[in-house]
Amino acid sequence: MINKKKLESFFNSSSYKPMIQKEIYNALKIKNKDEKKIVRKLLKELQNEGKIYKDSKGRYKVIGKNMIVGTIEFTRNGTMAFVWTENGEEIAVPAEKAGRAIHKDKVVVEITGKWYDIPEGRVVKILDHGLKKVVGTFQPIGRAAFIIPDDPKIQYDFYVPIEFFNNAKPGEKVVGKIIKYPTPTKNPVAKIIEVLGYADDPATDFPTVVVKHDLPLEFPDKVLKEASKIPDRILEKDLRNRKDFRNEIVVTIDGPDAKDFDDAVSVKKLKNDNYLLGVHIADVSHYVKEGSELDKEAFKRGTSVYLIDRVLPMLPFKLSHGICSLVQGEDRLVMSLVMEIDREGNVVDFEVAPGVIRSHRRLVYDDVNALFKGDKVAFNKIGDLYDQLILMKELKDVLRNARKRRGAILDIEGGEVKIILDEKGNTIDIIPRERGEAEVIIEEFMIKANETIAELFYNFDLPFVYRIHEKPDPDTIIQLKNYLSAIGISFKVPKKITSKLLQELLEKTKNHPLRGSIERLLVRSMKRAVYSANNIGHFGLASYAYTHFTSPIRRYPDLVVHRLIKQFLSTNGKLTKKEITKLNDKLSKIAVHSSKRERVADEAEWDYTALKKIDYISKHIGETFDVVVTAVTKFGLFVEIIDKNISGLIHISTLDDYFLYDEERSILIGSHTGKVFKIGDKLKAKVVNANKTRMQIDFEIAKSEA
Repeated sequence: MINKKKLESFFNSSSYKPMIQKEIYNALKIKNKDEKKIVRKLLKELQNEGKIYKDSKGRYKVIGKNMIVGTIEFTRNGTMAFVWTENGEEIAVPAEKAGRAIHKDKVVVEITGKWYDIPEGRVVKILDHGLKKVVGTFQPIGRAAFIIPDDPKIQYDFYVPIEFFNNAKPGEKVVGKIIKYPTPTKNPVAKIIEVLGYADDPATDFPTVVVKHDLPLEFPDKVLKEASKIPDRILEKDLRNRKDFRNEIVVTIDGPDAKDFDDAVSVKKLKNDNYLLGVHIADVSHYVKEGSELDKEAFKRGTSVYLIDRVLPMLPFKLSHGICSLVQGEDRLVMSLVMEIDREGNVVDFEVAPGVIRSHRRLVYDDVNALFKGDKVAFNKIGDLYDQLILMKELKDVLRNARKRRGAILDIEGGEVKIILDEKGNTIDIIPRERGEAEVIIEEFMIKANETIAELFYNFDLPFVYRIHEKPDPDTIIQLKNYLSAIGISFKVPKKITSKLLQELLEKTKNHPLRGSIERLLVRSMKRAVYSANNIGHFGLASYAYTHFTSPIRRYPDLVVHRLIKQFLSTNGKLTKKEITKLNDKLSKIAVHSSKRERVADEAEWDYTALKKIDYISKHIGETFDVVVTAVTKFGLFVEIIDKNISGLIHISTLDDYFLYDEERSILIGSHTGKVFKIGDKLKAKVVNANKTRMQIDFEIAKSEA
């Protein structure tokens, strides 16, 4: 009987030469219909696993040592692409070597050399098209038309035959179903399946982002059916072998709009002057069992996506807003981590165990911050918890000072803003988002909990999902140095870059008018934090081991970490070599997939925010704002309205002189007037254009400045 192992051996034998399906049947002497069916199934599996592929002549070829299967993603300017494998490997592919591959295609890449410090390759085969739909602007040309994609990573315009116009009007935003992919001589073809409306209508923003990033909306019926069977309350049997914290003063502290509460905290002072910090996290793993329909869907989504006025949850509302949410006054199952912390911020003892809590109070950041400032209204509202909250603030300072001593980066606010929308989705205002003591309390408590759990698994050398953050590349730090030099800040780059050095830089620029830009450039100069089964530490937090344990309602890796904790508790940390190998392989795939889904969610959130900012500024065309120059290029000045965190371009063609670009000093110099524009210049600029399709805002210098 044929099986996968035999078929793999057949392909890997020295005598194998590329064959079509019929030739494989003959070579393996397979004549039975049922066996042929099994072979077809196994061939598909081996293709999905990236072990073989079918060429243009239908022949099955083995993917050799210099070949890799992965998903191709193009850069925004279209000159470069990167292929990501299931194991997280990255291969650079110059656009001219990508063949007819388009963004999100699953491809076979042949490694041909090096591109900086990663492999470079060329696409030799497209295995599957990742994009099935495209969102863009409908642009008729004669009796035909094109969809111009919103996503600059898609290098093709999509041809739309007249019979597929679906009553779309010129300039409208549409969704096209791709029916033909590009050939060497023809553009891809799409038919319009939905007309969203004009780009300036805020109602088009949400569907645009959903289609562009292929975000899941409705849950499949089988997932909802499974969720419906979960009880709405805790049963007596659920309480077995759980620690009971229902008589403790445990509270949640969140934003006013929060709907799902997955973390609650408690703090006590011990007789030895140490603190006892309890971090209680919703026990989602009790309800979402591995391999269930709920679990498969949660893995597929990877994370909840939080847009300004809505959320696309990882789990159905029955769980995320119901039985898993730590709502006030209701018994809820949790995974409890209780830590004894000394005055230096060290965890001297801890215990992690399944528990049950009854949240004493649902607190809001604003109320707690007002209480700390002595607000009487806040005191009347939550003053009965004053002692506990002051103790939390005290412990927060202990933990934060400890992190500062070890060199963690603490002060990145990111110039965050709050976008206020009306009921139709129009942006009414954009205001700076302030971060108070309450937000920092929860941040410090969650960081300490995440570190404690990660260190437990790291010290036992057990398979785990870590949250890692690599050191920045020296080249990106040089760019940061050049930027700082351009705005008059001296920054020496030592041979060894440490997080402490970058924290000192942030402290040095605390009151600088370009503080927000400095922070954002600093963030861009660092690598992205990702999930990994291999621990290399977390550079930004200066943690030798870190994980995500505290948000299993909205992040899949946290749910997996909870399962690993339960496995650790039930086996006392003892696993066979075979179990360790199998688990490591599974966790590596979970980590890579979760990192990808997190990136998709982030990009969707950035795009939605950008659209709402453009919506806001489009109502102020012709108005003048105070701006700061954040970057100088040969084609103009990038400027920012600081308190709105809105960026745009003053094109060089709109300036009143012929300007030359001095790349070394990053300045523009007027050839007749000698006028100099540099980073950090404060200007008055008029908004002249705001384009949602191109995601671009154009300014001109106000005449009073000229």
